Amino acid sequence: MVHYILRRLLYFIPTLIVIYTVAFLLMRAAPGSPFIQEKGVPEEVLKARQEKYYVDRPVYQYARFAWDLVTLRGMPSIRYENRNVIRDILAPAFPVSLSLGLAALGLAVVVGTSAGVASAARPRTLIDYAAMTGAMIGISQPSFVIATVLMGLFSFTLRWLPVGGWGSPEQVILPAMALGALPAAYIARLVRTGMLEVLSADYIRTARAKGLAERRVLLDHALRNAWLPVLGYLGPAAAGIFTGSFVIEKIFAIPGVGQHFVDSALHRDHPLILATVLLYAVLLVAFNLAVDVGYAFLDPRIRYE
Repeated sequence: MVHYILRRLLYFIPTLIVIYTVAFLLMRAAPGSPFIQEKGVPEEVLKARQEKYYVDRPVYQYARFAWDLVTLRGMPSIRYENRNVIRDILAPAFPVSLSLGLAALGLAVVVGTSAGVASAARPRTLIDYAAMTGAMIGISQPSFVIATVLMGLFSFTLRWLPVGGWGSPEQVILPAMALGALPAAYIARLVRTGMLEVLSADYIRTARAKGLAERRVLLDHALRNAWLPVLGYLGPAAAGIFTGSFVIEKIFAIPGVGQHFVDSALHRDHPLILATVLLYAVLLVAFNLAVDVGYAFLDPRIRYE
């Protein structure tokens, strides 16, 4: 296992290089200029700004931005000229998105697993139909619709929770529920499908024949194998959650990373584009590695050479 992890860590380097290169080429190939909105600026000033961000030297820009990102030095943002993309923009925003992501992911895992187990334990009953109806609603409804409904119910009607903002535990609840609704729905359906398949296996019949309580059969024996598909889904889902949701952060006025993903593309902010893409790539690769390691812990038949 140790050799497998080390080998995968070595694969990180070419993977991140490819992702960075593709993002850079697409960024350079996009029509327009980062300074297209600066009308009436003297030609000398515009040329000086292009030289500052190496827009006129694409090869040097590629190498220099890569070095600044790898060393975590960062570089000035084009839109926020006096702010460093790592130190002043992403470093303060990422802990906010990480906290929100942990809350949303934890809620999704608990709610989705509980609903899936309850649904599989009593198939074709009212509990099963209610759980799967809720899962279908969570999958089909956009996050901003769920966020609006939650805000209207718990903030404006019942007045139990604040409308938005960040800084107190109460302000985490609604955005975590809205952000975790979609993964919770997928987890519920995956757990139900996996549980129904596992519950018909011979070792489950043996466990029941030995007189084990149904709760132990479901949680200790069936859920362990039924959770393998969920683990595969959580890799990219967790990366997406932790980098933040622009819609959710915008609705609840949360100062996270999500808004920077969109703002960097809209304003052609080359340094911020590459920094946010590389941040997402690192998270995606790291969570996929964690998923592969988790497979070995959940299923002893899986061994990595």
